[in-house]
This record gives sequence, structure tokens and C-alpha cells, in this order.
Amino acid sequence: MSETSLKITAKGQVTLRKSLLEQLGAKPGDRVTVSPLPGGGLALRPQREAETKTIRDIAGMLRRPGQPTLTIEQMNDIIARGWAGEFRGEDED
Repeated sequence: MSETSLKITAKGQVTLRKSLLEQLGAKPGDRVTVSPLPGGGLALRPQREAETKTIRDIAGMLRRPGQPTLTIEQMNDIIARGWAGEFRGEDED
């Protein structure tokens, strides 16, 4: 999208063109957040409602491809050994 010029009203207001609102994914009645940027610019983004997540939504979010899958028991053992100073994260055979 190319730059758009907006006119500031006597009340200090600007009206965003429909194409800009569509780019933001915002619609009438939505709120936007404006943040100052270095150099005098502004960042404008839609303010989203806090999403409610379930445990199912976040399951697997820490998974890293190529890393082994550990059971709860294995994790507890590693944690206990770590607290005891016996485990430093290196691979053990």
C-alpha cells in the first residue's frame, strides 16, 4: 500500500480512509493504539480484546523440532538433579 495523506481538522482529528482501516483489520467502533516512534512518527495498531486460551490452545507451544520429548517423570528428575547441582543440561548416555 502506498502512503496516504490525511488532513487534520480544527479539532486536531484525522479520519482514516476505509482502505487503511481494512489494512489494520479495524472496523467502526474498534479502538486503536497509537505509539510514538523515534524520529517523530507514530505506530497505529488495532487494540485486540484479550483472548481467552485453554490449556489445549497452548499445548505444544514450547516444542522444538529435533528435541526429545520427555515425560513428566523425566522432567521432574532433571529438575531435581539441577537443583542438587548434578545436572547442567549436557546430554547424558
